[in-house]
Amino acid sequence: MIQLAIDLPRSTALGRSDFMVSGSNIAAVERIDRWPEWSSAVLMLHGPPGSGKTHLAHLWQERASALIIAGGTLTEAALPHLLDKVPPRVAIDDADRAPEHALLHLYNSCVEHRGSLLITAYQPVGSWRVGLDDLRSRLRASPVIEIGAPDDALLGAVLIKHFADRQLRVEPEVIAYLLKRIDRSFAAAAKIAAHLDGAALSNGGPVTIPLARKVLADFGCQFLSPRSDSAVT
Repeated sequence: MIQLAIDLPRSTALGRSDFMVSGSNIAAVERIDRWPEWSSAVLMLHGPPGSGKTHLAHLWQERASALIIAGGTLTEAALPHLLDKVPPRVAIDDADRAPEHALLHLYNSCVEHRGSLLITAYQPVGSWRVGLDDLRSRLRASPVIEIGAPDDALLGAVLIKHFADRQLRVEPEVIAYLLKRIDRSFAAAAKIAAHLDGAALSNGGPVTIPLARKVLADFGCQFLSPRSDSAVT
């Protein structure tokens, strides 16, 4: 079994040219590009992990000169800073992790002062556990766009981006090999890229089909696709 190297810090490219557009995300991209001509002060995006929600939030942050905060770090104490600019423009990533009272205050302030609020989350708001009735009703009344599962073209582009973020150049035949064998999900693409990065570092060589075959055999239960045979070949 391959002994993986320590995962080193890496930089994730979040520029516009680094974002891949396909049928699964084009509605979200077009709505981001339409700002400030939004029909509502609030826009909600939801989709699976690694689907590009955070990337889109950063693109909107740049477009709108907005502030961005992770839902898990939102506090009442942070609100004066987030709402200092009038009209406020704020993106909250993984908003389903935000404290409810702080999120409600942020929501109301953005609407009241004719600002803009971009909310991203893993699940649609109907699946959130929201205790505050006012917050639940406001979120459910907000425009929402779902980012769907990727097709093979997008998943291949996502794989290439994950490898590029890790400063790895991977040949097209390796990408094609992986696409036939991993689950059609952004999370699987991120995991296989991380495992192959570590394996390549340990071996001191490039990412190849034999290396991919080895990693899939060792860790395949994490990202095997129902489209592939049970045996990794």
